[in-house]
Amino acid sequence: MKARLLIAEDDANIRLGLIATLESDGYEVTAASDGAQALRLFPQAKYDLVILDVMMPQRSGYDVCRELRKAEHRVPILFLTAKGEEVDKVVGLKLGADDYVLKPFGVHELLARVEALLRRARPAGPAPKELPPVFRLGAAEIDRRKFTATLDGRSTSLTAREMKLAEVFAAHPGEVLTRDALLNAAWGVEFFGTTRTLDQHVAQLRKKIEPRPDQPQTIVTVHGVGYRHAID
Repeated sequence: MKARLLIAEDDANIRLGLIATLESDGYEVTAASDGAQALRLFPQAKYDLVILDVMMPQRSGYDVCRELRKAEHRVPILFLTAKGEEVDKVVGLKLGADDYVLKPFGVHELLARVEALLRRARPAGPAPKELPPVFRLGAAEIDRRKFTATLDGRSTSLTAREMKLAEVFAAHPGEVLTRDALLNAAWGVEFFGTTRTLDQHVAQLRKKIEPRPDQPQTIVTVHGVGYRHAID
C-alpha cells in the first residue's frame, strides 16, 4: 500500500517538483499551496507523513505543526526550510517536528529522510516490558498512554521523541548512553541528522521532568560521550 503524503509549499515550482519526485518514488501525494489549505486538507484523509515549508502565507509551517500537535496527531512532520539558524530548529523541535531538510536540497537526501521517517513511524512492537504504563523518571511521573510528564502537580505534553527518550532513560538507570545509541534508539539507525538534534530534544525533555532544568539531576551530561539517567 502506498504511503500517503501531504505537502505544503507556497513556491509553485518547488511544489510541482516535490509532487513529481515523491510520486515517481511511489508515494501518493496531496499538495497545498499554503498552511491554511494544508490544515483544511489534513482531516480529509489519513496521512502517513506531512512535509511543511516553514515560511508560507496564511499559516506558516510552524502554525500547521502547532495545530496538528495540539490535536494530538502523531503523524511525522518534516520541515523544509532555507533558514539554518539554530533558533529556528529549536522552535520547530519544541512544536513537535521530527526532521528538517534545508533548501536547496537534493532529491536523494529528501527521499532518504522521507523513507527514514516513515520507517520509524511504523509500529515496532510492544514497548519495553519492564516499563509500566505510568513510570517515574526522577521527580516526574511519565504517562505513556497520555504522552504527559507530571512534575509538582503540573502536567505537560510530551512529543513522540521526548517520550521515546524518557522510556530509554528509564529502562537504563545508571547507565551511560552514548549520543549515537540514543539517536539509534529514538530516531532509528537511518537518521541523517546530527547529535545536536538529540541535545536539543534532551534539553526540552529536561524542562518537563527536572525541577531545575539548568541544573539537571536526573538526565545528566557525560561530557564527550552522551547522557546518564542518574539514580539515588
